Amino acid sequence: MDSSVAGSSVLDSSVLDNAAWASLTGPHAGFAERAGQAVRYPADVSVFLAVPDEPSADVWDDVAALAGPGAVVPVFSQAGPPPPDWELLEERAGVQLVDAGVDAASAPEAVRLTVADVPEMLDLVGRTKPGPFLPRTVLLGTYLGIRHEGALVAMAGERLHPPGWTEISAVCTDPAYRDRGLAGRLVRAVAAGIRDRGETPFMHAAAANVNAIRRYEGMGFRLRRRTSFGRVRIPDDWRAAA
Repeated sequence: MDSSVAGSSVLDSSVLDNAAWASLTGPHAGFAERAGQAVRYPADVSVFLAVPDEPSADVWDDVAALAGPGAVVPVFSQAGPPPPDWELLEERAGVQLVDAGVDAASAPEAVRLTVADVPEMLDLVGRTKPGPFLPRTVLLGTYLGIRHEGALVAMAGERLHPPGWTEISAVCTDPAYRDRGLAGRLVRAVAAGIRDRGETPFMHAAAANVNAIRRYEGMGFRLRRRTSFGRVRIPDDWRAAA
């Protein structure tokens, strides 16, 4: 059994092999939109679309039926290669990190971010590029921010939610406020909230972002596995096979 140690608990981490699927068919099932074997978040909530661990051969037709012609969708290791006429847009290496004794702690200066804060959150994400964050991503979990003179200068929050786990995501800091430890305090604070629910934090990062990975490992995260992030575009003239 694949397991991870978080504090004194031992938790099966096999659901993290297909975290989006486990989230959309588990704690986040209320967000799920579905076509056959494919399931996804609403387009203004998250970019994640998922398929089961062992899909049938026509799974890519279900993906296309759900996303629509011309849409950009992830590449899934569970589904095998996409159809040859689907355009590969991106493929990059990544890592998955899990809590192995994170020094989680609340951050008294952090504030809970809500729908009212989304314009500022989108602006900060747009300038710092931590990864996808959309107009309703804030609904996926707790987001915390730090303000300076009223302006949002750092944030972090919760995204995927497989059973027993919560992903920490959208970790970013305004360039003018970096090297002050703000992101680290927010990650620890989000992790503390996850732990308080009896769940375990995990994260994803680009493999090339070695400085961020080193910082996360210094907090108490450990590498669980190496993965890859790929995206393909469905042809504009796609039609399901008869």
